[in-house]
Amino acid sequence: MSNIETKRHSLAHILATAVKELWPAAQLAIGPAIENGFYYDIDFKGESISDSQLKSIEKKMNHLVKQNLTFTRSEKNIAESLAWAKAEQDPYKEELITDLQAKGETSLGFYSVGAFTDLCRGPHVENTKEIKAGSFKLDKLAGAYWRGDEKNTMLTRIYGLAFDTKEELDAYLQMMLEAEKRDHRKLGKELDLFMNHELAAGMPFFLPKGMTLLKELIKFVREHSYGPDYQEVRTPQILNAELWKISGHWEHYKEDMFCLHHVEDDIDLSVKPMNCPAHMLIFKRDLKSYKDLPLRLAETTTLYRNEKSGTLHGLTRVRSLSQDDSHIFVRPEQILAEIATLLSKIKTIYQIFDLSIDEIHLSTRPEHFLGEKAVWDKAEDNLKQALEDAKLNYQINEGDGAFYGPKIDVKVKDAIGRQWQLATIQLDFQMPLRFELKYTDSDGSAKTPVVIHRAILGSIERFLGVIIEHYAGAFPVWLSPVQVKLISVSETHIPACQKLAEELIAANIRVELDDNNETVGNKIRKAVNEKVPYMLVIGDKEAEATNLMVRDRGAQETREISRIDFIKEVADKMKNYQ
Repeated sequence: MSNIETKRHSLAHILATAVKELWPAAQLAIGPAIENGFYYDIDFKGESISDSQLKSIEKKMNHLVKQNLTFTRSEKNIAESLAWAKAEQDPYKEELITDLQAKGETSLGFYSVGAFTDLCRGPHVENTKEIKAGSFKLDKLAGAYWRGDEKNTMLTRIYGLAFDTKEELDAYLQMMLEAEKRDHRKLGKELDLFMNHELAAGMPFFLPKGMTLLKELIKFVREHSYGPDYQEVRTPQILNAELWKISGHWEHYKEDMFCLHHVEDDIDLSVKPMNCPAHMLIFKRDLKSYKDLPLRLAETTTLYRNEKSGTLHGLTRVRSLSQDDSHIFVRPEQILAEIATLLSKIKTIYQIFDLSIDEIHLSTRPEHFLGEKAVWDKAEDNLKQALEDAKLNYQINEGDGAFYGPKIDVKVKDAIGRQWQLATIQLDFQMPLRFELKYTDSDGSAKTPVVIHRAILGSIERFLGVIIEHYAGAFPVWLSPVQVKLISVSETHIPACQKLAEELIAANIRVELDDNNETVGNKIRKAVNEKVPYMLVIGDKEAEATNLMVRDRGAQETREISRIDFIKEVADKMKNYQ
């Protein structure tokens, strides 16, 4: 754990200490360090806590920090630990201890700070004097089901922010103010891109303008994320449970799948949460030669995942999603070259969207995994070698790989410095074995291919949410749902607008005509709020002129340009992804 993570973890305990002093009957659940801060889940026993009370809790935390309190560690055996939880009258800690006992734990760690003691592995700062004044702040309240299960008690989650210095905290708070303006849910509504409905929770409805964005992204995927070396396929949405049992998903992923039972045939089925098992069947349908590899199968159909209700968030956490998904079947000696190509493609694609690569993580074998340790070690070594050959710095995420293989995750920074995890490359030696996939090698022997699972944009819905916020809704010309807005000064100018619209549409430019019976000023304000790249107001003078008077997004003045040159300008920006 890094120094700042240790501080954040320590502040979670200070938060719990403050709460217990102010609400002695409160029961504590869990309080980890998280990105940019910490939280603690608390059962206030039916008492309602409001945002206004965060100030009093924060004041108590500051008082505790100034006491220069020492964190001390102790150990208790399971019996002592359970006795402690019962004495504290805390059923959440008691449940955690019981679960640890079931996993074979015989001795548990505890940390004390001041008069407060908590079950914890640590680590923590040695003394609260290591936490600088003004470097933390309680942020917000939220509801959180115990252990993320909506069948359990709803707890109060108190979020806090924490950094090494007050200056870093202030910079983050400023960034969050900007992020609030850019919230894709807010902009999605204002720009008429998508909607959500309680009758389809976590499954966004794309409106016409949002669908234009989605189609442009999928077109981009086909041309750049895939390219001519990929073969696009389409596989069924609902598949027999036997397929998921072969792949291992039924055992390791079933709770995240939408499952159903076909009464007439008496079989279990699942709506597919990913494409890989179906692609294994396509590979297996006929005999493959070593000359057929790499074989790159791609698919962008909608997938469905049973995300918890409390985690759903606009487009960035959904139950229905599509991906620039592909499975690449390779010979072992082709792995490094294929991954090198993918890493290069990732860098190129993110540059087009002005997203900078911030971190690369290599996630290794998890606690519950398929296959043999030696095979996993080989796969992890292959990914390390590919990253080192590409001269890319990376971090190791121990135990965070998929159950079937290790993976590379790429995190990017957006326009205001926030980090997003997007691309993933997963190396899979397990699923080809489980599906008994074979190809004929050059010496005539039967060999098992290796599969590379890859997505560069990742979930296209999530990527769309990211870039809505990244661009603050002011999309580049090539991606804008409406590229040119025509505004008629009066009803008599509508024919001239319609004629110009036809000319621009013929050049494949996306045009919208505002011929409403409103003032020109109102129409201009609407176009500005819609963040359209180009606006043309057509009155008597403009209707008769040969050239166009164009107002660029963000500009106060118009510029004169010939129709031919304007069409070429827009076409060039579309071609060059500007």
